[in-house]
Amino acid sequence: MELRQFHDWCRSQIIILWALSLAAYFACIKFIPIVKEVCLHKGRLFGKDIHKPYKTEPVPESLGIVVGSVYLVVVVLFQSVSREMLGEYNASISAICFMLLLGFMDDVFDIRWRIKIGFSFLATLPLLVAYDGPTKFVIPKPLIPIVGQETMELGIFYQGYMAFIMVFCTNSINIHAGINGLETGQSVIIAGSVLIHNLIELDGPFGDHHMLSLILVLPFFATSSALMYYNWYPADVFVGDSFTYFSGMTLAVAGVTGHFSKTLLLFFLPQLFNFVISLPQLFGLIPCPKHRLPEYNKKDGLLYPTYNFNLLNLYLFFSGPRNEGRLAAELAVLQILCSMLGFAVRYSHTLTNYFYDGNYILRG
Repeated sequence: MELRQFHDWCRSQIIILWALSLAAYFACIKFIPIVKEVCLHKGRLFGKDIHKPYKTEPVPESLGIVVGSVYLVVVVLFQSVSREMLGEYNASISAICFMLLLGFMDDVFDIRWRIKIGFSFLATLPLLVAYDGPTKFVIPKPLIPIVGQETMELGIFYQGYMAFIMVFCTNSINIHAGINGLETGQSVIIAGSVLIHNLIELDGPFGDHHMLSLILVLPFFATSSALMYYNWYPADVFVGDSFTYFSGMTLAVAGVTGHFSKTLLLFFLPQLFNFVISLPQLFGLIPCPKHRLPEYNKKDGLLYPTYNFNLLNLYLFFSGPRNEGRLAAELAVLQILCSMLGFAVRYSHTLTNYFYDGNYILRG
Protein backbone atom coordinates (compact mmCIF):
# COMPACT_ATOMS: atom_id res chain seq x y z
CA MET A 1 0.00 0.00 0.00
CA GLU A 2 1.43 3.39 -1.02
CA LEU A 3 1.97 6.03 1.66
CA ARG A 4 -0.85 8.27 0.41
CA GLN A 5 -3.25 5.33 0.21
CA PHE A 6 -2.19 4.29 3.71
CA HIS A 7 -2.91 7.79 5.04
CA ASP A 8 -6.35 7.83 3.40
CA TRP A 9 -7.07 4.37 4.82
CA CYS A 10 -5.94 5.45 8.31
CA ARG A 11 -8.07 8.59 8.16
CA SER A 12 -11.22 6.67 7.28
CA GLN A 13 -10.49 4.01 9.90
CA ILE A 14 -9.89 6.56 12.65
CA ILE A 15 -13.12 8.42 11.88
CA ILE A 16 -15.15 5.20 12.15
CA LEU A 17 -13.24 4.18 15.28
CA TRP A 18 -13.83 7.56 16.92
CA ALA A 19 -17.56 7.22 16.25
CA LEU A 20 -17.66 3.69 17.70
CA SER A 21 -15.59 4.74 20.71
CA LEU A 22 -17.85 7.71 21.40
CA ALA A 23 -20.85 5.38 21.25
CA ALA A 24 -19.03 3.02 23.64
CA TYR A 25 -18.45 5.89 26.09
CA PHE A 26 -22.14 6.77 26.26
CA ALA A 27 -23.10 3.09 26.42
CA CYS A 28 -20.90 2.69 29.51
CA ILE A 29 -22.32 5.87 31.03
CA LYS A 30 -25.77 4.32 30.57
CA PHE A 31 -25.04 0.73 31.60
CA ILE A 32 -22.80 1.26 34.66
CA PRO A 33 -25.65 2.56 36.90
CA ILE A 34 -27.83 -0.36 35.77
CA VAL A 35 -25.20 -3.02 36.47
CA LYS A 36 -24.32 -1.20 39.68
CA GLU A 37 -27.75 -2.04 41.09
CA VAL A 38 -27.48 -5.64 39.90
CA CYS A 39 -24.09 -6.06 41.62
CA LEU A 40 -25.43 -4.48 44.79
CA HIS A 41 -28.76 -6.25 45.23
CA LYS A 42 -28.64 -9.44 43.16
CA GLY A 43 -25.02 -10.32 42.51
CA ARG A 44 -23.86 -9.33 46.00
CA LEU A 45 -20.68 -7.91 44.52
CA PHE A 46 -19.95 -4.99 46.79
CA GLY A 47 -17.43 -3.78 49.30
CA LYS A 48 -16.84 -1.18 51.99
CA ASP A 49 -14.95 2.01 51.33
CA ILE A 50 -12.49 1.63 54.20
CA HIS A 51 -11.29 5.24 53.85
CA LYS A 52 -14.79 6.50 54.58
CA PRO A 53 -15.92 4.92 57.86
CA TYR A 54 -18.79 7.40 57.99
CA LYS A 55 -20.19 5.83 54.81
CA THR A 56 -22.28 2.88 55.96
CA GLU A 57 -23.81 1.74 52.66
CA PRO A 58 -21.79 -0.76 50.57
CA VAL A 59 -20.21 0.23 47.26
CA PRO A 60 -20.85 -1.97 44.19
CA GLU A 61 -17.65 -3.40 42.76
CA SER A 62 -16.41 -5.34 39.74
CA LEU A 63 -17.86 -2.69 37.40
CA GLY A 64 -14.88 -3.28 35.15
CA ILE A 65 -16.90 -6.09 33.60
CA VAL A 66 -19.17 -3.45 32.01
CA VAL A 67 -16.44 -1.47 30.29
CA GLY A 68 -14.62 -4.66 29.33
CA SER A 69 -17.72 -6.11 27.70
CA VAL A 70 -18.55 -2.90 25.81
CA TYR A 71 -14.91 -2.62 24.70
CA LEU A 72 -14.90 -6.16 23.32
CA VAL A 73 -18.12 -5.48 21.38
CA VAL A 74 -16.48 -2.43 19.75
CA VAL A 75 -13.22 -4.14 18.75
CA VAL A 76 -15.06 -7.21 17.46
CA LEU A 77 -17.42 -5.01 15.41
CA PHE A 78 -14.45 -3.10 14.00
CA GLN A 79 -13.15 -6.33 12.47
CA SER A 80 -15.83 -5.95 9.80
CA VAL A 81 -14.24 -2.63 8.82
CA SER A 82 -10.55 -3.38 9.34
CA ARG A 83 -9.20 -6.47 7.59
CA GLU A 84 -5.54 -5.67 8.17
CA MET A 85 -3.38 -8.02 10.27
CA LEU A 86 -6.32 -10.13 11.45
CA GLY A 87 -4.01 -12.71 13.00
CA GLU A 88 -2.53 -10.27 15.52
CA TYR A 89 -5.91 -8.56 15.87
CA ASN A 90 -7.68 -11.76 16.93
CA ALA A 91 -4.78 -12.84 19.13
CA SER A 92 -4.91 -9.47 20.91
CA ILE A 93 -8.65 -9.77 21.50
CA SER A 94 -8.18 -13.31 22.85
CA ALA A 95 -5.53 -12.18 25.37
CA ILE A 96 -7.65 -9.24 26.54
CA CYS A 97 -10.80 -11.35 26.82
CA PHE A 98 -8.94 -13.98 28.84
CA MET A 99 -7.70 -11.41 31.37
CA LEU A 100 -11.12 -9.77 31.69
CA LEU A 101 -12.56 -13.18 32.53
CA LEU A 102 -9.74 -13.91 35.00
CA GLY A 103 -10.29 -10.56 36.72
CA PHE A 104 -14.00 -11.15 37.08
CA MET A 105 -13.37 -14.66 38.45
CA ASP A 106 -10.97 -13.13 40.97
CA ASP A 107 -13.65 -10.66 42.06
CA VAL A 108 -16.05 -13.55 42.64
CA PHE A 109 -13.76 -16.30 43.98
CA ASP A 110 -10.70 -14.37 45.30
CA ILE A 111 -8.08 -16.43 43.43
CA ARG A 112 -4.61 -16.81 44.93
CA TRP A 113 -1.76 -14.70 43.58
CA ARG A 114 0.39 -17.55 42.25
CA ILE A 115 -2.57 -18.88 40.26
CA LYS A 116 -3.30 -15.44 38.80
CA ILE A 117 0.34 -15.01 37.76
CA GLY A 118 0.30 -18.40 36.07
CA PHE A 119 -2.88 -17.62 34.16
CA SER A 120 -1.44 -14.23 33.21
CA PHE A 121 1.38 -16.00 31.38
CA LEU A 122 -1.11 -18.31 29.67
CA ALA A 123 -3.08 -15.30 28.46
CA THR A 124 -0.03 -14.01 26.58
CA LEU A 125 0.29 -17.15 24.42
CA PRO A 126 -2.13 -16.16 21.61
CA LEU A 127 -0.28 -12.92 20.93
CA LEU A 128 3.18 -14.48 21.27
CA VAL A 129 2.27 -17.15 18.73
CA ALA A 130 0.85 -14.56 16.30
CA TYR A 131 3.76 -12.10 16.73
CA ASP A 132 5.70 -11.59 13.49
CA GLY A 133 7.75 -8.52 14.37
CA PRO A 134 11.51 -8.09 14.87
CA THR A 135 13.30 -10.11 17.54
CA LYS A 136 16.58 -8.20 17.34
CA PHE A 137 17.78 -6.18 20.33
CA VAL A 138 19.82 -3.02 19.71
CA ILE A 139 22.72 -2.76 22.18
CA PRO A 140 23.05 0.68 23.83
CA LYS A 141 26.30 2.46 22.92
CA PRO A 142 27.88 2.29 26.41
CA LEU A 143 27.50 -1.52 26.40
CA ILE A 144 28.84 -2.19 22.88
CA PRO A 145 32.51 -2.51 24.02
CA ILE A 146 31.42 -5.09 26.60
CA VAL A 147 29.08 -7.08 24.35
CA GLY A 148 31.24 -6.72 21.25
CA GLN A 149 28.40 -6.11 18.79
CA GLU A 150 25.78 -3.49 17.98
CA THR A 151 22.76 -5.78 17.78
CA MET A 152 21.81 -9.15 19.22
CA GLU A 153 19.31 -11.60 17.78
CA LEU A 154 17.23 -12.97 20.67
CA GLY A 155 14.85 -15.20 18.73
CA ILE A 156 12.46 -17.04 21.04
CA PHE A 157 13.97 -15.27 24.05
CA TYR A 158 12.53 -12.00 22.72
CA GLN A 159 9.08 -13.54 22.99
CA GLY A 160 9.90 -14.49 26.56
CA TYR A 161 10.80 -10.85 27.19
CA MET A 162 7.45 -9.77 25.72
CA ALA A 163 5.61 -12.28 27.92
CA PHE A 164 7.19 -10.78 31.05
CA ILE A 165 6.35 -7.25 29.85
CA MET A 166 2.71 -8.21 29.37
CA VAL A 167 2.46 -9.96 32.74
CA PHE A 168 4.09 -6.99 34.46
CA CYS A 169 1.70 -4.47 32.87
CA THR A 170 -1.30 -6.69 33.64
CA ASN A 171 -0.48 -6.94 37.34
CA SER A 172 1.11 -3.51 37.88
CA ILE A 173 -2.23 -1.69 37.58
CA ASN A 174 -3.64 -4.12 40.13
CA ILE A 175 -1.01 -3.45 42.82
CA HIS A 176 -0.92 0.35 42.30
CA ALA A 177 -4.46 0.80 43.57
CA GLY A 178 -6.56 1.31 46.67
CA ILE A 179 -8.00 4.83 46.59
CA ASN A 180 -10.90 6.24 44.60
CA GLY A 181 -10.00 6.93 40.99
CA LEU A 182 -6.43 5.65 41.08
CA GLU A 183 -6.91 2.58 38.89
CA THR A 184 -9.03 4.32 36.28
CA GLY A 185 -7.00 7.55 36.40
CA GLN A 186 -3.65 5.94 35.68
CA SER A 187 -5.19 3.73 32.98
CA VAL A 188 -6.78 6.66 31.13
CA ILE A 189 -3.56 8.70 31.27
CA ILE A 190 -1.39 5.83 29.99
CA ALA A 191 -3.95 5.09 27.27
CA GLY A 192 -3.90 8.75 26.23
CA SER A 193 -0.10 8.64 26.07
CA VAL A 194 -0.21 5.51 23.92
CA LEU A 195 -2.75 7.17 21.61
CA ILE A 196 -0.53 10.22 21.11
CA HIS A 197 2.51 8.03 20.49
CA ASN A 198 0.62 5.98 17.90
CA LEU A 199 -0.60 9.08 16.07
CA ILE A 200 2.96 10.47 15.94
CA GLU A 201 4.35 7.20 14.58
CA LEU A 202 1.74 6.55 11.88
CA ASP A 203 4.16 7.99 9.30
CA GLY A 204 7.01 5.80 10.56
CA PRO A 205 8.29 2.45 9.25
CA PHE A 206 5.87 0.54 11.52
CA GLY A 207 2.84 2.70 10.75
CA ASP A 208 0.55 -0.29 10.16
CA HIS A 209 1.42 -1.74 13.57
CA HIS A 210 0.82 1.60 15.25
CA MET A 211 -2.53 1.76 13.51
CA LEU A 212 -3.45 -1.64 14.97
CA SER A 213 -2.32 -0.44 18.40
CA LEU A 214 -4.45 2.69 18.02
CA ILE A 215 -7.47 0.57 17.06
CA LEU A 216 -7.05 -1.44 20.25
CA VAL A 217 -6.45 1.46 22.64
CA LEU A 218 -8.90 4.15 21.49
CA PRO A 219 -12.08 2.25 22.55
CA PHE A 220 -10.31 1.43 25.81
CA PHE A 221 -9.61 5.12 26.43
CA ALA A 222 -13.30 5.91 25.84
CA THR A 223 -14.78 3.15 28.00
CA SER A 224 -12.28 3.68 30.82
CA SER A 225 -13.05 7.41 30.85
CA ALA A 226 -16.71 6.55 31.42
CA LEU A 227 -15.80 4.28 34.34
CA MET A 228 -13.52 6.96 35.79
CA TYR A 229 -16.52 9.31 35.85
CA TYR A 230 -18.22 7.00 38.37
CA ASN A 231 -15.07 5.82 40.15
CA TRP A 232 -13.46 9.21 40.87
CA TYR A 233 -13.57 10.52 44.43
CA PRO A 234 -16.02 10.08 46.07
CA ALA A 235 -16.55 6.81 44.22
CA ASP A 236 -20.02 5.53 43.38
CA VAL A 237 -18.56 2.21 42.19
CA PHE A 238 -15.42 0.13 42.57
CA VAL A 239 -13.74 -1.18 39.43
CA GLY A 240 -12.62 -4.56 40.78
CA ASP A 241 -9.89 -6.83 39.45
CA SER A 242 -12.01 -7.28 36.34
CA PHE A 243 -10.91 -3.78 35.32
CA THR A 244 -7.31 -3.79 36.57
CA TYR A 245 -6.39 -7.00 34.73
CA PHE A 246 -8.35 -5.99 31.63
CA SER A 247 -6.68 -2.57 31.71
CA GLY A 248 -3.13 -3.82 32.14
CA MET A 249 -3.43 -6.45 29.41
CA THR A 250 -5.03 -4.03 26.94
CA LEU A 251 -2.23 -1.50 27.38
CA ALA A 252 0.41 -4.25 27.18
CA VAL A 253 -1.13 -5.67 24.00
CA ALA A 254 -1.19 -2.17 22.47
CA GLY A 255 2.54 -1.83 23.17
CA VAL A 256 3.47 -5.27 21.83
CA THR A 257 1.40 -5.05 18.65
CA GLY A 258 2.73 -1.53 18.04
CA HIS A 259 6.32 -2.70 18.58
CA PHE A 260 7.07 -0.11 21.28
CA SER A 261 7.35 -2.13 24.49
CA LYS A 262 10.31 -0.08 25.77
CA THR A 263 8.44 3.18 25.20
CA LEU A 264 5.43 1.65 26.94
CA LEU A 265 7.58 1.01 30.01
CA LEU A 266 8.45 4.72 30.07
CA PHE A 267 4.72 5.44 30.42
CA PHE A 268 4.58 2.83 33.21
CA LEU A 269 7.32 4.46 35.33
CA PRO A 270 5.13 4.98 38.45
CA GLN A 271 3.88 1.39 38.21
CA LEU A 272 7.44 0.12 37.69
CA PHE A 273 8.70 2.06 40.71
CA ASN A 274 5.75 0.85 42.79
CA PHE A 275 6.49 -2.75 41.79
CA VAL A 276 10.18 -2.49 42.71
CA ILE A 277 9.59 -1.05 46.18
CA SER A 278 6.77 -3.57 46.74
CA LEU A 279 9.01 -6.60 46.11
CA PRO A 280 9.93 -7.24 49.78
CA GLN A 281 6.25 -7.65 50.64
CA LEU A 282 5.24 -9.36 47.42
CA PHE A 283 7.87 -12.06 48.00
CA GLY A 284 7.01 -12.40 51.67
CA LEU A 285 10.32 -11.08 53.01
CA ILE A 286 8.30 -8.87 55.34
CA PRO A 287 4.62 -9.30 56.36
CA CYS A 288 2.20 -8.42 53.58
CA PRO A 289 -1.40 -7.65 54.60
CA LYS A 290 -4.25 -8.05 52.11
CA HIS A 291 -4.71 -4.27 51.89
CA ARG A 292 -1.47 -2.27 51.86
CA LEU A 293 -3.25 1.04 52.12
CA PRO A 294 -2.73 4.34 53.95
CA GLU A 295 -4.53 4.83 57.25
CA TYR A 296 -7.59 7.03 57.53
CA ASN A 297 -7.61 9.43 60.49
CA LYS A 298 -11.15 10.11 61.74
CA LYS A 299 -10.15 13.35 63.46
CA ASP A 300 -9.03 15.30 60.41
CA GLY A 301 -10.32 13.07 57.57
CA LEU A 302 -6.84 12.70 56.04
CA LEU A 303 -4.82 9.68 54.90
CA TYR A 304 -1.55 8.92 56.69
CA PRO A 305 1.23 6.59 55.52
CA THR A 306 1.55 3.09 56.96
CA TYR A 307 4.58 0.80 57.06
CA ASN A 308 3.69 -0.84 53.77
CA PHE A 309 6.05 -0.63 50.83
CA ASN A 310 4.24 1.00 47.93
CA LEU A 311 4.05 4.30 46.09
CA LEU A 312 0.90 5.45 47.92
CA ASN A 313 2.52 5.31 51.34
CA LEU A 314 5.88 6.59 50.13
CA TYR A 315 4.22 9.61 48.51
CA LEU A 316 2.33 10.39 51.73
CA PHE A 317 5.52 9.97 53.74
CA PHE A 318 7.25 12.75 51.79
CA SER A 319 4.26 14.98 51.00
CA GLY A 320 2.45 14.72 54.32
CA PRO A 321 -1.17 13.66 55.01
CA ARG A 322 -3.64 14.18 52.21
CA ASN A 323 -7.36 14.09 51.59
CA GLU A 324 -8.17 11.04 49.42
CA GLY A 325 -9.43 13.14 46.52
CA ARG A 326 -6.37 15.38 46.57
CA LEU A 327 -4.06 12.34 46.78
CA ALA A 328 -5.71 10.78 43.72
CA ALA A 329 -5.40 14.05 41.80
CA GLU A 330 -1.71 14.48 42.69
CA LEU A 331 -0.92 10.91 41.70
CA ALA A 332 -2.69 11.56 38.39
CA VAL A 333 -0.47 14.60 37.87
CA LEU A 334 2.56 12.44 38.68
CA GLN A 335 1.42 9.96 36.05
CA ILE A 336 1.10 12.75 33.49
CA LEU A 337 4.59 14.05 34.34
CA CYS A 338 6.04 10.56 33.88
CA SER A 339 4.36 10.30 30.47
CA MET A 340 5.86 13.66 29.53
CA LEU A 341 9.25 12.36 30.66
CA GLY A 342 8.68 9.25 28.56
CA PHE A 343 8.01 11.38 25.48
CA ALA A 344 11.09 13.48 26.22
CA VAL A 345 13.29 10.39 26.45
CA ARG A 346 11.71 8.82 23.37
CA TYR A 347 11.97 11.87 21.12
CA SER A 348 14.99 13.72 22.50
CA HIS A 349 17.77 13.39 19.90
CA THR A 350 20.39 14.14 22.54
CA LEU A 351 19.35 11.25 24.77
CA THR A 352 18.65 8.88 21.88
CA ASN A 353 22.00 9.54 20.20
CA TYR A 354 23.80 9.00 23.49
CA PHE A 355 22.41 5.49 23.86
CA TYR A 356 21.90 4.44 20.23
CA ASP A 357 23.72 4.85 16.94
CA GLY A 358 22.01 7.07 14.39
CA ASN A 359 21.58 4.10 12.05
CA TYR A 360 19.14 2.51 14.48
CA ILE A 361 15.71 3.77 15.36
CA LEU A 362 14.66 3.57 18.99
CA ARG A 363 11.87 1.08 18.47
CA GLY A 364 9.95 -0.67 21.16
